[in-house]
Amino acid sequence: MSATKTEPTPQAARTSRRKVRSGVVVSDKMDKTIVVELVDRHRHPLYGKIIRTTKKVKAHDEQQDAHIGDTVRIMETRPLSATKHWRLVEVLERAK
Repeated sequence: MSATKTEPTPQAARTSRRKVRSGVVVSDKMDKTIVVELVDRHRHPLYGKIIRTTKKVKAHDEQQDAHIGDTVRIMETRPLSATKHWRLVEVLERAK
């Protein structure tokens, strides 16, 4: 048998499996934490109506850059606390 050498995976390839979502900040009252509302639309399997479901997730905001009403992009990460598993990637649009 021949020994094969495996290349270490680059950082970009390792993080590409993480979920990236965008949503609107609904709360920024906690220290270094924002609450983001994620909207998901799907079709009802029998009746075909488009159903809009929302989910609120907590995301880590190290620089406290995001504020209420901002549209942000968040990425899944390791558990940072009991309820915080997302981190802020960028602010897409500021609130008006």
